[in-house]
Amino acid sequence: IYSLISLFIRLYIRTGSSDPYCIVKVARNEPTATVWKTLCPFWGEEYQVHLPPTFHAVAFYVMDEDALSRDDVIGKVCLTRDTLASHPKGKMLPFPPTLVCPMILSSSTPTRDLAPKDRNGASDPFVRVRYKGRTQETSVVKKSCYPRWNETFEFELEEGAAEALCVEAWDWDLVSRNDFLGKVVIDVQRLWAAQQEEGWFRLQPDQSKSRRRDEGNLGSLQLEVRLRDETVLPSSCYQPLVQLLCHEVKLGMQGPGQLIPLIEETTSTECRQDVATTLLKLFLGQGLAKDFLDLLFQLELSRTSEANTLFRSNSLASKSMESFLKVAGMRYLHGVLGPIINKVFEEKKYVELDPSKVEVKDVGCSGLHRPQTEAEVLEQSAQTLRAHMGALLSALCRSVRACPAVVRATFRQLFRRVRERFPGAQHENVPFIAVTSFLCLRFFSPAIMSPKLFHLRERHADARTSRTLLLLAKAVQNVGNMDTPASRAKEAWMEPLQPTVRQGVAQLKDFITKLVDIEEKDELDLQRTLSLQAPPVKEGPLFIHRTKGKGPLMSSSFKKLYFSLTTEALSFAKTPSSKKSALIKLANVRAAEKVEEKSFGSSHVMQVIYTDDAGRPQTAYLQCKCVNELNQWLSALRKVSINNTGLLGSYHPGVFRGDKWSCCHQREKTGRGCDKTRSRVTLQEWNDPLDHDLEAQLIYQHLLSVEAMLWEKHRELSGGAEAGTVPASPGEAPEDSLARLLRVLQDLREAHSSSPASSPTSEPNCLLELQT
Repeated sequence: IYSLISLFIRLYIRTGSSDPYCIVKVARNEPTATVWKTLCPFWGEEYQVHLPPTFHAVAFYVMDEDALSRDDVIGKVCLTRDTLASHPKGKMLPFPPTLVCPMILSSSTPTRDLAPKDRNGASDPFVRVRYKGRTQETSVVKKSCYPRWNETFEFELEEGAAEALCVEAWDWDLVSRNDFLGKVVIDVQRLWAAQQEEGWFRLQPDQSKSRRRDEGNLGSLQLEVRLRDETVLPSSCYQPLVQLLCHEVKLGMQGPGQLIPLIEETTSTECRQDVATTLLKLFLGQGLAKDFLDLLFQLELSRTSEANTLFRSNSLASKSMESFLKVAGMRYLHGVLGPIINKVFEEKKYVELDPSKVEVKDVGCSGLHRPQTEAEVLEQSAQTLRAHMGALLSALCRSVRACPAVVRATFRQLFRRVRERFPGAQHENVPFIAVTSFLCLRFFSPAIMSPKLFHLRERHADARTSRTLLLLAKAVQNVGNMDTPASRAKEAWMEPLQPTVRQGVAQLKDFITKLVDIEEKDELDLQRTLSLQAPPVKEGPLFIHRTKGKGPLMSSSFKKLYFSLTTEALSFAKTPSSKKSALIKLANVRAAEKVEEKSFGSSHVMQVIYTDDAGRPQTAYLQCKCVNELNQWLSALRKVSINNTGLLGSYHPGVFRGDKWSCCHQREKTGRGCDKTRSRVTLQEWNDPLDHDLEAQLIYQHLLSVEAMLWEKHRELSGGAEAGTVPASPGEAPEDSLARLLRVLQDLREAHSSSPASSPTSEPNCLLELQT
């Protein structure tokens, strides 16, 4: 049964705009968050809009149509479901101009947009976030006064911290100094009480500089700031929980308690991605990622009757597989896609296949004076996309051996399970589509559309490059869908790429056949490899100080090398393919900290304090290319060395020159440091090493949030036992694993209550999360 709610609208407008129309945006409580309905109304007449039953708000945007540039937003009104329900006979609502959406306004309304700083009438904005000496930055959005970043930053807080969080907007300049656009200051003390703040924040001027007349028109930023307080207990406290979950995964579909299906059943749509990522990282650290995913595959197949709906929902299996590919396959993705993405960015060609969107003026002239025709633009665009598709498919077909063993083994299990569930010639393509639904539709295509989010590029693409990437991603999706009639019917203007798509389907099927072709005799060796898999490593170019801080304070004192961090050592080489030499044994690391900016004239320098083979303290100074790269290296170094003996409690943020430290002027070189060391930077980046205890703590917190539902399920299985009465000695009943889980949660709750955050055996991990 499918029901709809009808909303009857009568629109009036009083505006100087010559071409107004209205957009209705419906927000729902589902992964597909919005539905758009465009009305080009005869103002004053009644219109009907169907709303889904799960909607919670309706927004009306009045737009001014512009044939040459982006349509302008005149304003908006937002109505919640409660407001509509409280006026069953209707309500007359004014349309105040103060409710204009500031992020998508054109530069004709500077009171809400970022200030244009460049000659082209726009800016190249980025956001710099500062808190307690730590700085992180977003990417630069080129030529825009209405940028969107959707980036998240995390900062570690100490309890009772009062220092404000400063969010600054800047205009990036290649040659001259960056221009300040405005700032937002977040009161952390107020955040301790509210736990979360979100909305539009007006940018404020820098009070330390002279006031200007346009200070009131700096624009606004949309931010979400929240606190997450986690106390991570010693590893031994989480062992019962980890062992119970691992036991369930090893048993698979034969397990009596089926805790994994129960976790999926009690997990809401909003937090399913976070739970999937945390579980995946937990089992990856235990060498059970393949078994965990195989169990999810079987659960998904057991409740799927139609092959064309397989893995199309946002189930725990789909979300976990997405996370798995990002964790285990990111380096493989870079090897296949990196050269193609770089070529698209470098060429900056105008590419368009949709005749209704072709703009000949954007192409320039093909000859001396003759502008190109629309047909020529479409043909050249098709040729460009066919060349990119050919290069991508060739690179993919050559990459079978480069694909990580754990990824190949997982796809082999998926292919085999789907073929067993849907046998026969009529379902010949179903196993291939199951693999491509993850590899192409949920991994390669999103990376092509948003290369910055997959670390393929440092900055987001401009509008022209974004369109090329979008069309390329659409073509990859058509290949991943095995060129079905349904995928061809969606956008008929993609027809010029059909020969390449059909050829790509044959190439992709051959690639998948080789990818999942793992001989039975290699299975034991593969299982042993997976169980001994080391945590992910951090690699990349860094600049090392030639004289370990004793030379002149100049950037030329640094030498560029390629560094690699493993669970054994921090090593380096001249190039990525050169033989590596060990610089620091991981067991000898005593601290990894930032170096104050005045020491080397750069805010991107870190120091690794360690002992040499003779036990003497040494320091290596390493310079990163940007502040985000610095934080990622610090996070990686601290996480892999967190269990080392002899970790320092204090350090010097400066350097020792002459006869004293530059930071505190202390004359004793080996004396106690003037600043305390940090034990972790929790960035939650895919290229960070795994943090097993934190993953277990996050799973515990999630299970604690759904404990009431777990008790309800326990009562159903145990015949109405009261909440809190967990059997002391479980038998062999189907609900025993659930009873054990409830008892483990009870024990962990007691461990948290009896172990204060200040205890040396536990670590408070209060995080400040900010999303731009």
